[in-house]
Amino acid sequence: MAAPYDLRFDCGRICLDLVATTGAAAEPPTGPERLTGPDQLAAWLTGAGVVPPGVPLDAVDALWVTRFRTLRALLGRVVHAELRGRAADADLARLNAAAGAAPPPAVHAVRGPDGALARAFPVPPDCAGLLAAVARDAVALLTDPAVRGLLRQCAGEGCSLVYLDTSRGRRRRWCSSEVCGNRERVARHRRRTRRPPDQVKV
Repeated sequence: MAAPYDLRFDCGRICLDLVATTGAAAEPPTGPERLTGPDQLAAWLTGAGVVPPGVPLDAVDALWVTRFRTLRALLGRVVHAELRGRAADADLARLNAAAGAAPPPAVHAVRGPDGALARAFPVPPDCAGLLAAVARDAVALLTDPAVRGLLRQCAGEGCSLVYLDTSRGRRRRWCSSEVCGNRERVARHRRRTRRPPDQVKV
Protein backbone atom coordinates (compact mmCIF):
# COMPACT_ATOMS: atom_id res chain seq x y z
CA MET A 1 0.00 0.00 0.00
CA ALA A 2 1.45 3.38 -1.01
CA ALA A 3 2.23 5.91 1.70
CA PRO A 4 -0.02 8.98 1.76
CA TYR A 5 1.09 12.16 -0.01
CA ASP A 6 3.89 10.24 -1.81
CA LEU A 7 5.86 10.10 1.42
CA ARG A 8 8.73 7.62 1.57
CA PHE A 9 9.98 5.62 4.52
CA ASP A 10 12.65 3.47 2.90
CA CYS A 11 15.89 5.32 3.74
CA GLY A 12 16.61 3.28 6.86
CA ARG A 13 16.55 6.04 9.47
CA ILE A 14 14.01 8.60 10.65
CA CYS A 15 16.34 11.54 9.97
CA LEU A 16 17.02 10.34 6.40
CA ASP A 17 13.30 9.83 5.79
CA LEU A 18 12.77 13.48 6.75
CA VAL A 19 15.42 14.59 4.25
CA ALA A 20 13.62 12.47 1.63
CA THR A 21 10.48 14.62 1.92
CA THR A 22 12.00 16.99 -0.64
CA GLY A 23 12.22 14.25 -3.29
CA ALA A 24 15.78 15.21 -4.19
CA ALA A 25 17.86 16.25 -1.25
CA ALA A 26 20.04 18.79 -2.99
CA GLU A 27 20.90 22.05 -1.28
CA PRO A 28 18.79 23.96 -1.97
CA PRO A 29 16.15 21.24 -2.51
CA THR A 30 15.22 20.66 -6.13
CA GLY A 31 12.64 17.90 -5.78
CA PRO A 32 8.92 18.14 -5.09
CA GLU A 33 7.92 19.49 -1.67
CA ARG A 34 6.08 16.77 0.24
CA LEU A 35 5.64 18.62 3.54
CA THR A 36 3.16 21.05 2.06
CA GLY A 37 1.01 21.49 5.15
CA PRO A 38 0.02 20.18 8.60
CA ASP A 39 -1.77 17.09 7.27
CA GLN A 40 1.31 16.00 5.35
CA LEU A 41 3.59 16.58 8.34
CA ALA A 42 1.24 14.66 10.65
CA ALA A 43 1.22 11.76 8.17
CA TRP A 44 5.02 11.83 8.03
CA LEU A 45 5.39 11.88 11.82
CA THR A 46 3.21 8.78 12.14
CA GLY A 47 4.57 6.99 9.07
CA ALA A 48 8.20 7.51 10.11
CA GLY A 49 7.48 6.20 13.59
CA VAL A 50 8.25 9.46 15.38
CA VAL A 51 4.72 9.33 16.78
CA PRO A 52 2.90 6.04 17.52
CA PRO A 53 -0.22 5.31 15.46
CA GLY A 54 -3.37 6.77 16.92
CA VAL A 55 -1.69 9.64 18.80
CA PRO A 56 -3.70 12.82 18.16
CA LEU A 57 -1.73 15.48 16.31
CA ASP A 58 -4.25 18.31 16.48
CA ALA A 59 -1.55 20.82 17.45
CA VAL A 60 0.36 20.43 14.17
CA ASP A 61 0.12 23.72 12.30
CA ALA A 62 1.98 25.81 9.73
CA LEU A 63 4.65 26.77 12.29
CA TRP A 64 5.40 23.09 12.91
CA VAL A 65 5.80 22.61 9.15
CA THR A 66 8.25 25.52 8.94
CA ARG A 67 10.31 24.21 11.85
CA PHE A 68 10.51 20.69 10.42
CA ARG A 69 11.51 22.05 7.02
CA THR A 70 14.28 24.05 8.72
CA LEU A 71 15.55 20.93 10.49
CA ARG A 72 15.29 19.00 7.21
CA ALA A 73 17.50 21.54 5.42
CA LEU A 74 20.07 21.31 8.22
CA LEU A 75 20.05 17.50 8.14
CA GLY A 76 20.48 17.52 4.36
CA ARG A 77 23.51 19.80 4.61
CA VAL A 78 25.14 17.82 7.41
CA VAL A 79 24.59 14.36 5.93
CA HIS A 80 25.78 15.31 2.45
CA ALA A 81 28.77 17.18 3.83
CA GLU A 82 29.75 14.19 5.96
CA LEU A 83 29.47 11.90 2.93
CA ARG A 84 31.84 14.22 1.07
CA GLY A 85 34.19 14.59 4.01
CA ARG A 86 33.27 16.95 6.85
CA ALA A 87 30.23 18.99 7.90
CA ALA A 88 30.67 22.60 8.91
CA ASP A 89 31.18 23.12 12.64
CA ALA A 90 28.37 25.69 12.67
CA ASP A 91 25.92 23.14 11.24
CA LEU A 92 27.00 20.52 13.76
CA ALA A 93 26.42 23.06 16.52
CA ARG A 94 22.91 23.70 15.16
CA LEU A 95 22.21 19.95 15.04
CA ASN A 96 23.41 19.49 18.61
CA ALA A 97 21.28 22.43 19.74
CA ALA A 98 18.20 20.92 18.09
CA ALA A 99 18.91 17.55 19.72
CA GLY A 100 19.14 19.13 23.16
CA ALA A 101 16.48 21.80 22.85
CA ALA A 102 13.75 19.72 24.53
CA PRO A 103 13.26 16.21 25.86
CA PRO A 104 11.70 13.86 23.29
CA PRO A 105 8.24 12.61 24.28
CA ALA A 106 8.19 9.77 26.80
CA VAL A 107 6.89 6.54 25.31
CA HIS A 108 4.68 4.30 27.45
CA ALA A 109 3.55 0.72 26.93
CA VAL A 110 -0.25 0.53 27.08
CA ARG A 111 -2.61 -2.39 26.74
CA GLY A 112 -4.82 -2.25 23.67
CA PRO A 113 -8.39 -3.55 23.32
CA ASP A 114 -7.04 -6.89 22.09
CA GLY A 115 -4.69 -7.21 25.06
CA ALA A 116 -1.52 -6.53 23.08
CA LEU A 117 0.95 -3.91 24.26
CA ALA A 118 1.41 -0.85 22.08
CA ARG A 119 3.44 2.36 22.22
CA ALA A 120 1.64 5.52 23.32
CA PHE A 121 2.40 9.01 24.57
CA PRO A 122 0.93 9.86 27.98
CA VAL A 123 0.48 13.49 26.90
CA PRO A 124 0.21 15.11 23.45
CA PRO A 125 3.66 15.75 21.98
CA ASP A 126 4.99 19.23 21.38
CA CYS A 127 6.92 20.36 18.33
CA ALA A 128 10.25 20.93 20.10
CA GLY A 129 10.25 17.43 21.56
CA LEU A 130 9.56 15.80 18.21
CA LEU A 131 12.22 17.91 16.49
CA ALA A 132 14.67 16.82 19.20
CA ALA A 133 13.79 13.16 18.62
CA VAL A 134 14.63 13.46 14.90
CA ALA A 135 17.81 15.45 15.58
CA ARG A 136 18.95 12.86 18.14
CA ASP A 137 18.41 10.14 15.55
CA ALA A 138 20.79 12.03 13.23
CA VAL A 139 23.37 12.44 16.01
CA ALA A 140 23.18 8.71 16.78
CA LEU A 141 23.57 7.85 13.09
CA LEU A 142 26.55 10.12 12.46
CA THR A 143 28.44 9.06 15.60
CA ASP A 144 28.05 5.30 15.11
CA PRO A 145 30.91 4.21 12.79
CA ALA A 146 29.28 0.90 11.84
CA VAL A 147 25.95 2.45 10.88
CA ARG A 148 27.53 5.53 9.33
CA GLY A 149 29.55 3.20 7.09
CA LEU A 150 26.29 2.05 5.51
CA LEU A 151 25.41 5.56 4.26
CA ARG A 152 25.06 5.73 0.49
CA GLN A 153 23.89 8.37 -1.96
CA CYS A 154 21.51 7.25 -4.67
CA ALA A 155 23.21 6.58 -8.01
CA GLY A 156 20.11 7.64 -9.92
CA GLU A 157 20.55 10.56 -12.29
CA GLY A 158 19.29 13.76 -10.68
CA CYS A 159 18.62 12.07 -7.31
CA SER A 160 20.66 12.89 -4.25
CA LEU A 161 18.72 10.98 -1.61
CA VAL A 162 20.80 9.26 1.06
CA TYR A 163 19.95 5.86 2.56
CA LEU A 164 21.42 3.07 4.65
CA ASP A 165 22.58 0.15 2.54
CA THR A 166 21.61 -2.89 4.57
CA SER A 167 21.30 -5.12 1.51
CA ARG A 168 23.10 -8.44 1.27
CA GLY A 169 26.60 -7.79 -0.01
CA ARG A 170 26.07 -4.02 0.37
CA ARG A 171 25.30 -3.67 -3.35
CA ARG A 172 22.25 -1.41 -3.22
CA ARG A 173 22.72 1.42 -5.73
CA TRP A 174 19.43 3.31 -5.63
CA CYS A 175 17.23 4.91 -3.00
CA SER A 176 14.41 2.87 -4.51
CA SER A 177 14.61 0.03 -7.02
CA GLU A 178 11.06 0.86 -8.10
CA VAL A 179 11.80 4.56 -8.70
CA CYS A 180 15.41 5.39 -9.55
CA GLY A 181 16.38 1.78 -10.27
CA ASN A 182 13.55 1.32 -12.73
CA ARG A 183 14.31 4.68 -14.35
CA GLU A 184 17.93 3.59 -14.88
CA ARG A 185 16.89 0.20 -16.30
CA VAL A 186 14.54 1.90 -18.77
CA ALA A 187 17.30 4.34 -19.82
CA ARG A 188 19.75 1.45 -20.29
CA HIS A 189 17.25 -0.43 -22.43
CA ARG A 190 16.67 2.63 -24.60
CA ARG A 191 20.39 3.11 -25.09
CA ARG A 192 20.79 -0.53 -26.17
CA THR A 193 17.90 -0.47 -28.60
CA ARG A 194 18.49 2.98 -30.07
CA ARG A 195 19.41 2.71 -33.74
CA PRO A 196 21.91 5.16 -35.24
CA PRO A 197 20.27 7.74 -37.52
CA ASP A 198 20.35 6.96 -41.20
CA GLN A 199 23.16 8.66 -42.98
CA VAL A 200 22.11 11.20 -45.51
CA LYS A 201 23.43 10.46 -49.00
CA VAL A 202 24.91 13.44 -50.82
